[in-house]
Amino acid sequence: MINDTLPKIWYGGDYNPEQWHEEVWNEDIRMFKLAGIDVATLNVFAWARNQPDEDTYDFAALDATIDRLYQNGIYTCLGTSTAAHPAWMAIKYPDVLRVDYQGRKRKFGGRHNSCPNSPTFRKYSERMAEKLAERYKDHPAVLIWHINNEYGGYCYCDNCAESFRNWLKEQYQSIEAVNKSWNTAFWGHTFYDWDEIVPPNSLSEEWDGNRTNFQGISLDYRRFQSDRLLECFKIERDAIRKHTPNIPITTNLMGLYPELDYFKWGKEMDVVSWDNYPSIDTPVSMTAMTHDLMRGLKNGKPFMLMEQTPSQQNWQAYNSLKRPGVMRLWSYQAISRGADTILFFQLRRSIGATEKFHGAVIEHVGHEHTRVFRETAALGKELGKLSDQLIDAKIEAKIAIVFDWENRWGIDLTSGPSIALDYVKEVHKYYDALYQQNIQVDMIGVEEDLSKYDVVIAPVLYMVKGDYAQKLEEFVSNGGTFVTTFFSGIVDEHDLVTTGGYPGKLRKLLGIWAEEIDALHPDQHNRIVMKERMGRLDGEYTCNILFDLIHSEGAEVVAEYGDDFYKGMPVVTKNTFGAGDAWYIASSPDGDFLRDFITEICSAKEIKPLLKSDRGVEVSQRVKADRKFLFVMNHNDTTSSFELDHVQKLDLLSGETLTGTASIAAHQVMILTDLE
Repeated sequence: MINDTLPKIWYGGDYNPEQWHEEVWNEDIRMFKLAGIDVATLNVFAWARNQPDEDTYDFAALDATIDRLYQNGIYTCLGTSTAAHPAWMAIKYPDVLRVDYQGRKRKFGGRHNSCPNSPTFRKYSERMAEKLAERYKDHPAVLIWHINNEYGGYCYCDNCAESFRNWLKEQYQSIEAVNKSWNTAFWGHTFYDWDEIVPPNSLSEEWDGNRTNFQGISLDYRRFQSDRLLECFKIERDAIRKHTPNIPITTNLMGLYPELDYFKWGKEMDVVSWDNYPSIDTPVSMTAMTHDLMRGLKNGKPFMLMEQTPSQQNWQAYNSLKRPGVMRLWSYQAISRGADTILFFQLRRSIGATEKFHGAVIEHVGHEHTRVFRETAALGKELGKLSDQLIDAKIEAKIAIVFDWENRWGIDLTSGPSIALDYVKEVHKYYDALYQQNIQVDMIGVEEDLSKYDVVIAPVLYMVKGDYAQKLEEFVSNGGTFVTTFFSGIVDEHDLVTTGGYPGKLRKLLGIWAEEIDALHPDQHNRIVMKERMGRLDGEYTCNILFDLIHSEGAEVVAEYGDDFYKGMPVVTKNTFGAGDAWYIASSPDGDFLRDFITEICSAKEIKPLLKSDRGVEVSQRVKADRKFLFVMNHNDTTSSFELDHVQKLDLLSGETLTGTASIAAHQVMILTDLE
């Protein structure tokens, strides 16, 4: 478990008592107890309070808060306060200030406002982390360390430029290797000295975010910034670990955030934590996929839900309220997919600045007689009754979907073939097809061991790095089923095209080659025409965005294009390779195709849904010591049903026994287990 000092699902969230006075603090304690809150995240943005000048450190207020909470049964998730440097630091040491994408030097303000390569920031953040660890190393209230907050944002200052050159020297060893990897012979960009290399931004190679003249340098700059921000985390982590080696350390990630390679970050964290803030139009299955991805960063270990709002957000275009029951529903969705904490931002709503309209357990009215507080308190009571039954329970999946941040960067940066190509959306389409059938999925990186899976799906595997093709060949040869799609196998890790015909290193495995790629407006479609019925796969479907014009080199042609000059060319192929099969889907298919295709793939591997349910009823399962916990969650606005057949199950939340066709009310949750 995360920390056996508190062996239950932790419940609480971010707390900022420095924004209030003593009378409010006492009321907070009273209401926290009413809500069942047992963990408070403290000190996240308190650097200026803790260190009013270069030589002074003052932790008296933090001491009092930690002690006051602990005396009332509330533990601490202790932040290092380094998420925003103090104003005095920016004035005295301007190297700490970032330079933005347009080349402008920032003034003090905002957050994420420190250059990750600033010697000043690294010196003082390490010192702050160590002073906190020395002070609280023996305090029984501290359950976990929370370093910084939501790392992100790139810098383009002179410190970063020099650090980037040093990073390149480590990666490539020679300037000749850099020129080769970036194909700098194009447009006469050959470098003869390291100092000639400058960061790619709107003053050099890039414009408009992900648009770049040289994908190689832009790709490497993203790797570099992700690595250097990770170094900042590790500097604080190591300073803390010297004094508290047995207290876990984390930082809160942001799910599908594009700028950092979270698989690298997951390796360096004791436990993964993340902040879940869906938009008004975020599909429920996208949130589920992100939970699964966060779990996948630590090889399936339980994670922390560090932040969610109890009611509404403040920073999106349309900040709708969570309808009655939805906060509880989404909390259990997180638990069902591996979360062992439910924490909120925030515990008391701020009265000023940018987050004053961000929801909280305690609203501006200041008392417990609100819908939000009643729902929060009810969930706290419920989680308290579940005690330690669910913590450390694992997810078991026989299907994995590959997600790779470097592959995502490569696709986003490439010039063509279609602006409509969205890596995350294509991955989600395949995930959603499995989600709708209540089939458990692991989200994995390219370094994950594949031997424990029956099926591996890698949508739009544009970038095939190192020996990954051989790894896939071994998986399929040993009996696995591999599925990939259009625009795969195109480039290597440097974004250089693998010549000899697409899909490059995957050509042997897939038994095909592609000579051209057509790109049409997303509103224009072609047809996928099945050559003959294959299970549920039958008849015609539609496809759009990109269209690979492929030829079989031994692969069975399962379906052909129905229109345009490439009518009759293969669009879906299946290649027997050793004891397994490798599928290629040469365009972006509609939902009906994916539903039938996933059914066929799972049937062939005897992978069955956890339960059959109405659409909108999500089912997930955790397993602990051979005891299975089936989470049934109704995201619909109406009562829905699911099938248990003749099996009897106990609902841990209601105490009821169910069998046969069961009903579940709108926005309700059941946790089903076998009768003892």
